[in-house]
Amino acid sequence: MIKSKIAQCCLALSDLKWKISFAESASAGRLSYEFSLDANSGKVLLGGLVSYDASLKEELLRIPKSLVERYTPESAEVTKAMALSFRKISHADVCVALTGLTSPGGSETPEKPVGTIFTCIAFPNDILEDRVVFDGSPEEIASKAVDRVADLLLQVLLDKSEQSNVK
Repeated sequence: MIKSKIAQCCLALSDLKWKISFAESASAGRLSYEFSLDANSGKVLLGGLVSYDASLKEELLRIPKSLVERYTPESAEVTKAMALSFRKISHADVCVALTGLTSPGGSETPEKPVGTIFTCIAFPNDILEDRVVFDGSPEEIASKAVDRVADLLLQVLLDKSEQSNVK
Protein backbone atom coordinates (compact mmCIF):
# COMPACT_ATOMS: atom_id res chain seq x y z
CA MET A 1 0.00 0.00 0.00
CA ILE A 2 2.83 2.41 0.82
CA LYS A 3 4.42 1.92 -2.62
CA SER A 4 1.12 2.69 -4.33
CA LYS A 5 0.71 5.92 -2.35
CA ILE A 6 4.29 6.95 -3.04
CA ALA A 7 3.77 6.24 -6.74
CA GLN A 8 0.72 8.53 -6.66
CA CYS A 9 2.78 11.21 -4.89
CA CYS A 10 5.57 10.96 -7.45
CA LEU A 11 3.12 11.14 -10.34
CA ALA A 12 1.39 14.20 -8.86
CA LEU A 13 4.76 15.88 -8.22
CA SER A 14 5.79 15.12 -11.80
CA ASP A 15 2.52 16.53 -13.17
CA LEU A 16 3.12 19.72 -11.19
CA LYS A 17 6.80 19.75 -12.24
CA TRP A 18 7.74 19.99 -8.56
CA LYS A 19 10.85 18.64 -6.89
CA ILE A 20 10.85 17.14 -3.40
CA SER A 21 13.49 16.79 -0.69
CA PHE A 22 13.52 15.21 2.75
CA ALA A 23 15.05 16.29 6.07
CA GLU A 24 14.78 13.14 8.15
CA SER A 25 15.51 12.22 11.71
CA ALA A 26 13.37 9.38 13.11
CA SER A 27 12.83 7.89 9.64
CA ALA A 28 16.62 7.82 9.08
CA GLY A 29 16.44 8.12 5.30
CA ARG A 30 13.54 5.77 4.77
CA LEU A 31 11.38 8.42 3.08
CA SER A 32 14.11 9.25 0.59
CA TYR A 33 14.71 5.56 -0.01
CA GLU A 34 11.04 4.73 -0.61
CA PHE A 35 10.64 7.66 -3.03
CA SER A 36 13.84 6.67 -4.87
CA LEU A 37 12.29 3.32 -5.83
CA ASP A 38 9.52 4.89 -7.89
CA ALA A 39 9.82 5.08 -11.69
CA ASN A 40 9.30 8.88 -11.56
CA SER A 41 11.92 9.45 -8.86
CA GLY A 42 14.42 10.89 -11.33
CA LYS A 43 11.92 13.59 -12.25
CA VAL A 44 10.93 14.58 -8.73
CA LEU A 45 13.43 13.53 -6.05
CA LEU A 46 16.27 15.91 -5.23
CA GLY A 47 17.48 13.96 -2.21
CA GLY A 48 17.53 14.02 1.52
CA LEU A 49 19.51 14.58 4.65
CA VAL A 50 19.46 12.39 7.73
CA SER A 51 20.07 14.44 10.84
CA TYR A 52 19.41 11.91 13.56
CA ASP A 53 21.52 13.69 16.16
CA ALA A 54 20.69 17.23 17.28
CA SER A 55 24.21 18.39 16.42
CA LEU A 56 23.55 17.74 12.71
CA LYS A 57 20.25 19.58 12.88
CA GLU A 58 22.14 22.54 14.28
CA GLU A 59 25.23 22.38 12.07
CA LEU A 60 23.91 21.21 8.70
CA LEU A 61 20.35 22.51 8.79
CA ARG A 62 21.27 25.65 10.72
CA ILE A 63 18.61 25.08 13.37
CA PRO A 64 19.36 27.41 16.29
CA LYS A 65 20.69 25.52 19.32
CA SER A 66 18.35 27.61 21.48
CA LEU A 67 15.34 26.24 19.56
CA VAL A 68 16.54 22.65 20.00
CA GLU A 69 17.23 23.21 23.72
CA ARG A 70 13.89 24.92 24.34
CA TYR A 71 11.66 22.45 22.47
CA THR A 72 13.86 19.31 22.11
CA PRO A 73 15.18 17.79 18.87
CA GLU A 74 11.92 15.84 18.51
CA SER A 75 9.33 18.61 18.44
CA ALA A 76 6.94 20.38 16.11
CA GLU A 77 9.02 23.55 16.32
CA VAL A 78 12.30 21.88 15.32
CA THR A 79 10.58 19.84 12.61
CA LYS A 80 9.15 23.00 11.04
CA ALA A 81 12.54 24.70 11.16
CA MET A 82 14.08 21.64 9.48
CA ALA A 83 11.52 21.71 6.64
CA LEU A 84 11.94 25.42 5.97
CA SER A 85 15.72 25.30 6.18
CA PHE A 86 16.23 22.25 3.98
CA ARG A 87 13.70 23.50 1.44
CA LYS A 88 15.92 26.56 1.02
CA ILE A 89 19.17 24.59 0.98
CA SER A 90 17.90 21.96 -1.48
CA HIS A 91 15.94 24.39 -3.70
CA ALA A 92 12.99 22.00 -3.55
CA ASP A 93 9.41 22.96 -4.24
CA VAL A 94 8.33 20.61 -1.45
CA CYS A 95 10.33 19.59 1.60
CA VAL A 96 9.22 16.99 4.11
CA ALA A 97 10.79 17.02 7.57
CA LEU A 98 10.17 14.26 10.07
CA THR A 99 11.31 13.84 13.66
CA GLY A 100 10.06 11.70 16.48
CA LEU A 101 10.58 8.95 18.96
CA THR A 102 10.71 5.42 17.57
CA SER A 103 12.38 4.00 20.69
CA PRO A 104 13.10 4.98 24.30
CA GLY A 105 16.02 7.22 25.14
CA GLY A 106 15.06 10.50 23.51
CA SER A 107 12.99 13.35 24.83
CA GLU A 108 9.92 11.26 25.65
CA THR A 109 7.53 12.42 28.34
CA PRO A 110 4.01 11.34 29.32
CA GLU A 111 2.75 14.03 26.91
CA LYS A 112 5.21 12.94 24.20
CA PRO A 113 5.56 9.16 24.47
CA VAL A 114 7.62 6.81 22.33
CA GLY A 115 5.78 6.54 19.03
CA THR A 116 5.24 10.31 18.69
CA ILE A 117 6.06 11.48 15.16
CA PHE A 118 6.22 15.10 14.00
CA THR A 119 5.98 15.93 10.30
CA CYS A 120 6.17 19.27 8.57
CA ILE A 121 5.74 19.62 4.82
CA ALA A 122 6.74 22.94 3.30
CA PHE A 123 5.00 23.59 -0.02
CA PRO A 124 5.53 26.64 -2.26
CA ASN A 125 2.82 28.67 -0.51
CA ASP A 126 1.69 26.48 2.34
CA ILE A 127 2.90 24.53 5.34
CA LEU A 128 1.29 21.36 6.64
CA GLU A 129 2.15 20.23 10.17
CA ASP A 130 1.18 16.93 11.74
CA ARG A 131 1.66 15.18 15.08
CA VAL A 132 0.63 11.59 15.59
CA VAL A 133 1.39 8.82 18.07
CA PHE A 134 1.90 5.29 16.74
CA ASP A 135 2.37 2.10 18.69
CA GLY A 136 4.65 -0.78 17.80
CA SER A 137 8.30 -1.57 17.36
CA PRO A 138 10.72 1.04 15.99
CA GLU A 139 10.37 -0.61 12.55
CA GLU A 140 6.57 -0.50 12.72
CA ILE A 141 6.56 3.13 13.88
CA ALA A 142 8.89 4.15 11.03
CA SER A 143 6.77 2.27 8.50
CA LYS A 144 3.57 3.89 9.78
CA ALA A 145 5.29 7.30 9.64
CA VAL A 146 6.21 6.81 5.96
CA ASP A 147 2.64 5.79 5.19
CA ARG A 148 1.32 8.84 7.05
CA VAL A 149 3.62 11.18 5.11
CA ALA A 150 2.39 9.70 1.82
CA ASP A 151 -1.21 10.32 2.94
CA LEU A 152 -0.45 13.92 3.93
CA LEU A 153 1.38 14.61 0.68
CA LEU A 154 -1.40 13.10 -1.40
CA GLN A 155 -4.04 15.29 0.27
CA VAL A 156 -2.29 18.44 -0.92
CA LEU A 157 -0.68 17.24 -4.16
CA LEU A 158 -3.87 15.82 -5.64
CA ASP A 159 -5.70 19.04 -4.82
CA LYS A 160 -2.91 21.15 -6.39
CA SER A 161 -2.76 18.85 -9.42
CA GLU A 162 -6.52 19.16 -9.95
CA GLN A 163 -6.30 22.97 -9.64
CA SER A 164 -3.51 23.14 -12.24
CA ASN A 165 -5.51 20.93 -14.66
CA VAL A 166 -8.55 23.19 -14.32
CA LYS A 167 -6.61 26.30 -15.31
